[in-house]
Amino acid sequence: MLYWLTLLSDGGDFFNLFRYITFRAGGAFMTALIFGFLFGKPLIAVLRRRQGKGQPIRDDGPEGHFVKAGTPTMGGLLIVGALLTSTLLWARLDNPFVWMILFVTISFAAIGFADDYAKVSKQTVAGVSGKVRLLLGFVIAGIAAFWAAQYHPAELQNQLALPVFKDTLINLGYLFIPFSMIVIVGSANAVNLTDGLDGLAIMPVMIAAGALGVIAYAVGRVDFTEYLDVHYVPGTGEILIFTAGLFGGGLGFLWYNAPPAAVFMGDTGSLALGGALGAIAVATKHELVLGIVGGLFVVEAMSVIIQVLYFKRTGKRVFLMAPIHHHYEKKGWAEPQIVIRFWIISLILAMIGLATLKVR
Repeated sequence: MLYWLTLLSDGGDFFNLFRYITFRAGGAFMTALIFGFLFGKPLIAVLRRRQGKGQPIRDDGPEGHFVKAGTPTMGGLLIVGALLTSTLLWARLDNPFVWMILFVTISFAAIGFADDYAKVSKQTVAGVSGKVRLLLGFVIAGIAAFWAAQYHPAELQNQLALPVFKDTLINLGYLFIPFSMIVIVGSANAVNLTDGLDGLAIMPVMIAAGALGVIAYAVGRVDFTEYLDVHYVPGTGEILIFTAGLFGGGLGFLWYNAPPAAVFMGDTGSLALGGALGAIAVATKHELVLGIVGGLFVVEAMSVIIQVLYFKRTGKRVFLMAPIHHHYEKKGWAEPQIVIRFWIISLILAMIGLATLKVR
């Protein structure tokens, strides 16, 4: 919205700053951060008053989690609110990729909100049916994938770009939409599975979003794409503003979610943020790089898949408990120890993902 202040500029004054994506990204970060600090306590107070007993705790979960009973959930409303406000305020509102990513974020937040509401109102860990959540998620992802494809350059439409092998494109044809749907829905659910310890999910989401934001800015500038030897996707630079808002909103939320958490993000936040990461990857043609920068989420999801399949086949377990962060809890690792080590792993993977920008 504030971009339109450039209409008041003569080319050399303060209003000219609003032309620059980096300046507006900084504004989005600060706006989201301040939003989080301003509305965090009031939101938590409302959630605690409305939810009473808070998020139900699984009976079969780690024993240390029972002390968290009564902690309110739906804290993702704080992140999504900060993200939405900062993006609408600082991004160019004529950019189709910005609206596509916002559509995915808000839609998945709505699914997560319904699930959280069902859990706290009925005091059950079941929530909305998994099949219903997946169906709605795939519908949303299908719309987003088709949306993004319409604004990709003709030479990149329905193509899968490979990291490192930058001259290679795989023509997916009609499979591009289903593939992108899997990326978005898979990302949303992988982040959802990771959100099991205080502060565990939000920092890796911020790290992955930061890496994808840098990538989006790079592939949206023709001079950068020529130097880095990556595919040029006009308009993706504005996504940096979205990711800056996510980073600021995430920090504001982490202030209250740091152990011991005063609020959980719930499915409202985890599905929204995971879906957003997948949508950014599809928009920037970096779907495979998402698997690197978000590698922690891949490992968490795979640990659940492996556990379920192996148990059905043999009646035995590969991990003491899945997702894998619970496995380390069962092994005796302290919760802060798991969280911080997983943060470190996320940062390493994000740096590896960024390194694919300059590999010849």
